[in-house]
Amino acid sequence: MNLGLHRIRRVTYNASLMYNFRMAIAFIGTAFVPYFLHFQLATIPLTLGVVAAGLSDIDDRFTVRILNQFYTYFGFFVAASSVQLLFPHPVFFALGLIAACIVLILLGSLGRRYSTISYGCLVVSVYAMLGVHLFDEWYMQPLLLVIGAIWYGILSTISFLLFPIRPVQVKLAQSYACLGDFLFAKSNLFDVDMTPESYRQSMIDLSMENGKLIALFNDMKTALLTRLKGDRGQKDTRRSLQYYFVAQDIHERADSAHIDYQQLADNFKHSDVLFRFQRILSLQGKACKDLSDNIIKQTPYRHSTRFKHAFENLRLSLKKLPEQYPDDPIWVNALMSLYQNLKAIDGQLRNLEAERAMSMDLSKRQDQQLKDDDLKGWVDIKVRIMQNLTPESVLFRHAIRLSIVLFFAYVFVQLTHDHIQYGYWILLTALFVSQPNFNATKRRLRLRIWGTLLGILIGLLILKFIPSTEGQLIVLILSGILFFELRSKQYAQATAFITILALINFNLDGMGTTAAFPRMIDTLIGCGFAWFGVTFIFPDWKFRRLPHSIRRAFNAQCDYLAEVVLQYRQGRNNGLDYRVKRRTAHNRDAELASLISTLATEPDFDPSQKTAAFDLLCLSHTFLSYIAALGAHREQLFDQEILTLLDSALDDIQGVLLRDEHPDLNSKNMLQTIRQRLSQNNQNDQKALIILQQLSLMFGVLEQLMTLKQNLSNEHNTDASELASL
Repeated sequence: MNLGLHRIRRVTYNASLMYNFRMAIAFIGTAFVPYFLHFQLATIPLTLGVVAAGLSDIDDRFTVRILNQFYTYFGFFVAASSVQLLFPHPVFFALGLIAACIVLILLGSLGRRYSTISYGCLVVSVYAMLGVHLFDEWYMQPLLLVIGAIWYGILSTISFLLFPIRPVQVKLAQSYACLGDFLFAKSNLFDVDMTPESYRQSMIDLSMENGKLIALFNDMKTALLTRLKGDRGQKDTRRSLQYYFVAQDIHERADSAHIDYQQLADNFKHSDVLFRFQRILSLQGKACKDLSDNIIKQTPYRHSTRFKHAFENLRLSLKKLPEQYPDDPIWVNALMSLYQNLKAIDGQLRNLEAERAMSMDLSKRQDQQLKDDDLKGWVDIKVRIMQNLTPESVLFRHAIRLSIVLFFAYVFVQLTHDHIQYGYWILLTALFVSQPNFNATKRRLRLRIWGTLLGILIGLLILKFIPSTEGQLIVLILSGILFFELRSKQYAQATAFITILALINFNLDGMGTTAAFPRMIDTLIGCGFAWFGVTFIFPDWKFRRLPHSIRRAFNAQCDYLAEVVLQYRQGRNNGLDYRVKRRTAHNRDAELASLISTLATEPDFDPSQKTAAFDLLCLSHTFLSYIAALGAHREQLFDQEILTLLDSALDDIQGVLLRDEHPDLNSKNMLQTIRQRLSQNNQNDQKALIILQQLSLMFGVLEQLMTLKQNLSNEHNTDASELASL
């Protein structure tokens, strides 16, 4: 019996399996209940209602989850009913389509909840167009769509009540797995055979991994915050909160840079010390991966005994460095600082289970609070909406672009309805493919076409070799499950399975095989409309805002540095202000990385500017890593000379990065002063040495950062003029 309970428990650990089980029950209900009631047509809107509800599902605490579901069902019914009632009146329908699209997308500025529900309403609107002819009564299809959504909502709520903390644990596990990938990427910087090209690529890879990790941290924070609002005493939530803060601290230390890695590889390429640093970083990456697995399985994390041996060997290697490299005391000191930083990460991992047993209410501690970004009232709603009522807003451009695309697609369907069957698949394709930026849309275009073609070929084979209704309903269930399993991982395959589901739905209406070829044609036309929209309607390269993103990144980095400098005066404090400024700096860095990677795919992006943009990205992330290293070692200092130097350095850095002031004589004198202090190599003043080393690294890249920033800004003056004239 115990063995059986253990197996059941292991099954519940697999979040993907449990999610698929929930979707299986949902699709079984929509497929076979109408079958046994001899109301087969109801399967179509019921299944589409489940799909729309699944796409609109939002993780939240119980009371807010119920409220979200009410908003979702109400929105679905209004959207579907509007389609049914306005469908016979093309002019009013077209005007309503434009207005609804703009309003629903702009509602996304109010937050994740409204964005997800609004998108679901848009999907339901197009689904209702596909089935407008199914029933004589106008209310029947909207009602069945909502019933399908309610059926999914019931299953989702039951799953939440059984496993309320599971979504948080999944996000936490994903965060630690991504943190492991970040550590692996960081270890590549200690390659003794590094070339300038490989170093540049390693820095780009590290910056991209950092962006992924920061996005997961943001999702994790949202999931934790809503749980803490609902139940501040929940043990598992408090434990997850502690794990989250440990992950953030590990990230700050792992992202910190105490040295120029390119020069490091050149100076110590004949020493074993770089191999040992790389080895420890790889082991710590593996430890984070293991911890991710432990979180999912809810088993205690056991720190590997290999770390003790690895650190001892590294310590012995570092001990010999002053004798082997007597002319490089600064480099040896920097490596010792890096060693201490990795030891601190090791301590975080080793003591994690001790922290897990903490009984205090973490949510009441000042250094364990989370910043609440939820709406604060009607004034906040007005401010967020107004901030996005401008062409400079990505959300506004997407709303206008998509509404125009759907309008022209609708007009095209009206003009060609005698020649093109099932033309509303064009609108559905355009809706699913259109993304806020050119790069994401272009990628989806290709995957959507291949996925649809594959789905049609497989679907026709299924309809031919599985003629029975029962068999086709089973395939429909499997297709729905696989669509949801793959939609965020393999878009082409997910498209293939939703296409199979659509063909089977059409077959229930007696038009399965005849819908296959029109489905492919409609997909191609819909992709064409999406491509036209993203290329010619508010195209990204007219609003690339690269200089603006660079300024935002540098502003955030200076705020982060100012907070670090303040704590060297007042003492270490891991409170909310510090963590918000640190997170903002990393968010802006991730946004800059995303923007530059997107710009590189645009058709008119100058290759020389592409090189300069990636150089700036590498250097900007390097500068952020220097600040992180300074922050990782922050402690209260009483050396007034060092504190004065920190204040002067902060002012000079802000002048260069924020006010475009050239590094003047004061900055050069400061750099010389710093290097003179470093050359004294006072081993009794390790804190001061770390600070001086980091300031030296920062000032060493300042001029290059400013030059890249000015070059990229000058190249975009023409774009700025065009933007101002709109």
